[in-house]
Amino acid sequence: MNVFILAFLGACSLVIADEDDRLPNKCEVCKFLTMELQEALEKSSRSKEVLELGEVLDTGKRRRKIKYNTSETRLTEAIEDICERILQYNVHAERPGSLRYAKGASQTLTTLKNLVHKGVKVDLGMPYELWDEPSVEVSDMKRQCETMLEQYEDVVEDWYFHHQDQRLENFLCENHVLQTSDRECLKEVWKGDTGTKGGDKEESARNDGAEQEGANDSEKKEEEPTTHDAGEL
Repeated sequence: MNVFILAFLGACSLVIADEDDRLPNKCEVCKFLTMELQEALEKSSRSKEVLELGEVLDTGKRRRKIKYNTSETRLTEAIEDICERILQYNVHAERPGSLRYAKGASQTLTTLKNLVHKGVKVDLGMPYELWDEPSVEVSDMKRQCETMLEQYEDVVEDWYFHHQDQRLENFLCENHVLQTSDRECLKEVWKGDTGTKGGDKEESARNDGAEQEGANDSEKKEEEPTTHDAGEL
């Protein structure tokens, strides 16, 4: 048991350390920028609000009316905090490529927290309170997102007003930001907890095995009551 925990913590330390060396590339930044912006626009697309533009003149001429879901205001509001939303992501180091970026706690961090709650001392070189703060990778992706958005703002506006029949990822990333050889991450699709094809089946099998092992452990505990001090692990 002691050997297992030491090996696991050693592996986790390497994972955490790798975050400083493995920063997001341009493909990954563009992928998540477009994903978040597309999602934000989809949430506001059903609005039936009508905006009145211009001022009422002495002549009595009415203000020009325009639908909110086709207005520049809608795009501006969506873009305003789009890169800030990148900070909601965490690094799931157990997943490959761009799939390592996802919202929610990673398996690695969840396991480490569970060890802490059991009384095991875990030293990641930072206070426990900072474990949920954005990682170096995620903070760097936010910074790159802001730079990319500023650089390609006109392209995004062109897509919004004239090319929404195309996916933003294709229009921006493939047609303007990335070279053909840099688009590999756009093909990566989540297929399960292992990040590989058939991952769901493998995970299910592991869960079944874990449940069976847990049941066997329970039976053993009933036969031979034993307690362990977590601090000794």
